[in-house]
Amino acid sequence: MYRDRLKDLIEWKKSKNRKPLILNGARQVGKTWLLKDEFAKKEYRSMAYVSFYGNNTAKEIFELDLNPERIVNALEVYCETKITPGETLIILDEIQECPKALASLKNFYEMTPDYHIAVAGSLLGVALHKDSSYPVGKVNTMTLYPMNFSEFLRAIGHENMAKAIENGDVETLISLHNSVLDLLKTYFIVGGMPEVVKNYVNEGNILEVRSIQQQIISDYIHDFSKHAPTAQVPKILEIFNILPAELAKENKKFLFSMIRKGARAAEYEDALLWLSNAGVVTRVRRVETVRAPLATYAEQDAFKLYLVDIGLLGALSGLDYQVILEGDRLFVEFKGALAEQFVFQEFVARGLTPYYFRKDKPSREVDFLLDFGHEILPIEVKSGKNTASASLVAYMDDVKPARAIKLSTNSEHRVNRGLEYLPLYLAEAIGPKKAE
Repeated sequence: MYRDRLKDLIEWKKSKNRKPLILNGARQVGKTWLLKDEFAKKEYRSMAYVSFYGNNTAKEIFELDLNPERIVNALEVYCETKITPGETLIILDEIQECPKALASLKNFYEMTPDYHIAVAGSLLGVALHKDSSYPVGKVNTMTLYPMNFSEFLRAIGHENMAKAIENGDVETLISLHNSVLDLLKTYFIVGGMPEVVKNYVNEGNILEVRSIQQQIISDYIHDFSKHAPTAQVPKILEIFNILPAELAKENKKFLFSMIRKGARAAEYEDALLWLSNAGVVTRVRRVETVRAPLATYAEQDAFKLYLVDIGLLGALSGLDYQVILEGDRLFVEFKGALAEQFVFQEFVARGLTPYYFRKDKPSREVDFLLDFGHEILPIEVKSGKNTASASLVAYMDDVKPARAIKLSTNSEHRVNRGLEYLPLYLAEAIGPKKAE
């Protein structure tokens, strides 16, 4: 299954300023498979793979000292592989289990920069935020997300359709609108977790897809119980379980009072931070002042919360997979929460940081804002075929952006006074305004 991140990994390999690589990402998004089975096998003559999970022997390699040459010699013996700079990829997996291995990356960069070394871990984000040995400035970082829609299309054999979406080929896609929309509905149910997609490709059984998704959710919950501070586990579970209800609200701003009456942010901030660092959820922060850079004006205590994967969201919410057969009902479930989740995933998979706009007097809300530096682009996501959006029109009157985009399930592409109407499945193709 092709992953777009492979191109970035190849660029990392070729870079003259290459540093040891940390590949971040939530559990089961495919980090190990991408490094081992795609990147190492296709781009290197050999690899030296080590997993620290339950592996005391591997951990002992880093206990004596952090001298890179001694470590490489020990890894050669352990992996029974000759490690040659530029020809061998050293992969250290589940590195959160071995803090000294993480600390060694600084020495690899400073003392032996010719070695190619990449590390990953299922809870690496949590480890990096609590461990003082993080090699600041001495590593490159990437984040791997679940498969986006075009990656999913490639996996199920629709290569040309995937290319059309990536290229923003509106005319071609609209001519195939119903077929693309049916595949999009399938993606809403299957999602982008590689194990789930692989099973769907091999078996084509949606019922089995749900079973695997439920197992992944169980694995996440097991991680909460095993790795999170004991006092935070009940709070983490409360936040995790309330996500579908939060996203289904008319005003999707995350409210701690939804967890239980009287709940306060201070009680749950550490639990929410743990989920965020684990890559399970992402905060999309609110802005009321629309000026670049948006990060400067984003509010810390007002945000929407999105789950890592749309398929897991459906499984967590108990969504009946049979809804895929019922016209546009899937797109309007939970007040369009799945459609918003989809657009969010398409953005973050490209490395974009979405925000949302809301002000109370007068009431205005826009689902997403993207900051392209020279342009802040407002994007509205409409569930179903209803494209009416008073808030977006009012936003345009107030802020006067050069353009705005409205996504829906309609098969239309038109521009009216700077407002561009696009089919929902083209969210991946949204980018900065091209130079005239």
